[in-house]
Amino acid sequence: MSTVDLPAPPRRALSARSLLDAVTSAYVPLLVAVLVVLFPLLWMTLSSFKPLTEIITQTPALLPQAPTTENYATVAERLPFARVFANSVLVTAVGAAIKVALAVFTAYGLVFVRFPLKNWIFAALLVTLMVPPQVALLPNYTLITALGGADTYWGIILPGLGTAFGTFLLRQHFRTLPPSLLEAAELDGAGHWRRLTRVVLPVSAPTVATVALITIVYEWNDYLWPLVIISQPDMMTLPVGLTLLANVDNRAAAYGQLMAGSVAVIVPVLIVFVALQRHIIAGLTQGAVKD
Repeated sequence: MSTVDLPAPPRRALSARSLLDAVTSAYVPLLVAVLVVLFPLLWMTLSSFKPLTEIITQTPALLPQAPTTENYATVAERLPFARVFANSVLVTAVGAAIKVALAVFTAYGLVFVRFPLKNWIFAALLVTLMVPPQVALLPNYTLITALGGADTYWGIILPGLGTAFGTFLLRQHFRTLPPSLLEAAELDGAGHWRRLTRVVLPVSAPTVATVALITIVYEWNDYLWPLVIISQPDMMTLPVGLTLLANVDNRAAAYGQLMAGSVAVIVPVLIVFVALQRHIIAGLTQGAVKD
């Protein structure tokens, strides 16, 4: 008598064990990482609304017991906030725009323009990524001050205009573009400028947005070079201006103002990130999946 093998019952897609494995291997580490990143920001934001007695205490609490905006008012009084904020906006906007434009032009030339030794030039650009920016601090200071750039906007902006990282990222993306796009434009009589503005840039908008955000965040948060080249309070950027809030005699008394000033520094960057988030995710994942 022959026996018929019955098919095994299908396994449940979400068994208790698989669900536990997913939680412990993915969600718990993700939650821990998010808490590690967000908790200091949350503490800083809430502390900016606390009086000094609630910041310096042996029984700290997360939420302010007596919320106040006194720290923000003190920041506005002790710091020429409008001028310092305008300085940061100007330096960031001009510096980031020039750096992104240079990165686009350089990457386009390294990919689509034929000239000798361009691979060696790209290798030299990669070498600059390995050199810490602090190495060039003293030479840049000597050069800029000799040219009269101390306490000027162009003195802040000029030394950081070279961006090897943006050039590298855009070059790698341009190399993934279909050659047929450029060949069709060339057959239509388009020169390099039209090919760049009408073909390359429209299809590379997510990657350019990613480079722009990284550049904006770097320019906005840059502290060391503006600190070295600027001595007048009216020319300081926001990160450097925060040093004016620290009380030399009793630095702990300025904790609330420093928290409020730090919030003012972070909020504009968060707004830019939210505005460019969709393009950034597309830019980072573009080219990751191949047919």
